[in-house]
Amino acid sequence: MFIVYNYPLAIFFCFVTMLCWGSWGNTQKLAAKTWRYEFFYWDYVIGVLLFSIISAFTLGSIGSEGRSFLADLAQADWINLGSAFLGGIIFNASNILLSAAIAICGLSVAFPLGVGIALVLGVLVNYFGAAKGEPLFIITGVLLITIAIILNGLAYKKALVGTKKVSAKGILVAVSAGVIMSFFYRFIAASMDLTNFTNPAAGKLTPYTAVFIFSVGVFISNFVFNTIAMRKPVEGEPVSIKGYFMGKSVTHMVGILGGIIWCVGQSFSMIASEKAGAAISYGLGQGATLISALWGILIWKEFKNAPIESNYLNIGMFVLFIIGLGFLIYAGA
Repeated sequence: MFIVYNYPLAIFFCFVTMLCWGSWGNTQKLAAKTWRYEFFYWDYVIGVLLFSIISAFTLGSIGSEGRSFLADLAQADWINLGSAFLGGIIFNASNILLSAAIAICGLSVAFPLGVGIALVLGVLVNYFGAAKGEPLFIITGVLLITIAIILNGLAYKKALVGTKKVSAKGILVAVSAGVIMSFFYRFIAASMDLTNFTNPAAGKLTPYTAVFIFSVGVFISNFVFNTIAMRKPVEGEPVSIKGYFMGKSVTHMVGILGGIIWCVGQSFSMIASEKAGAAISYGLGQGATLISALWGILIWKEFKNAPIESNYLNIGMFVLFIIGLGFLIYAGA
């Protein structure tokens, strides 16, 4: 299987993760013009599962080093399979809430708030689960990113003054998504041997197998979580599954593309986790907050009529976020 052998390449993989995790929300924005997010999400999870299979049988099966996908799956311990599967369930619960938050209060608000909280808590959870990297620099990076998130929240509040009331429901949904999301990565990391991908311990999973089992967890749990979301939506009227099959093929493809983009990021993050460490790999990937905020501000014009104070606050957010990410990178160097 393909293995990352040095820290700089691992960091590059983490930046690819950041771009992917921060960009998949654009597909939801595109589909939202004619498509409820609950319908979009069915296609999204299909895309996640589809790429995990493609990755497992390509990058996860080539070469002579490490265990190939099928061989790894055959020897896997049920505890580790269950851990990766549970990670998928936890992620899916949080991501459905995040999708709902995007529908309510926009990409440039839901992502920085929800994913930002997931970054802060998730880095700490993953560091204490598998300590790797200088803790002082990790904590400093997390604190700077926390301040950046607060600045974005203030910018959003000022942007809505005199136009419409701040959506308390959207904020609450985004916060809930972030808290739940902070735990999913740890369960996937726990299923792997993070110290040796070339000769992983017996029963442990390679990154490719772990992502596949995780994706199966996402797909199966979606029949529960998304069905509930359709019957009791956070916004709008309940919808029937019949509506999903009435969608155009192009609309379905947009959702599948969103899932593929996200899973590319997830795969790259897990591949990088041996050299970068789970906390840093996860933390850099969740720098997606910065990418998504840029999409929301520059492309979707979600701060188009905002006062000048909002622009200054957003600039401050970007600066602090970049410095915070720099600390996370240096922590593992």
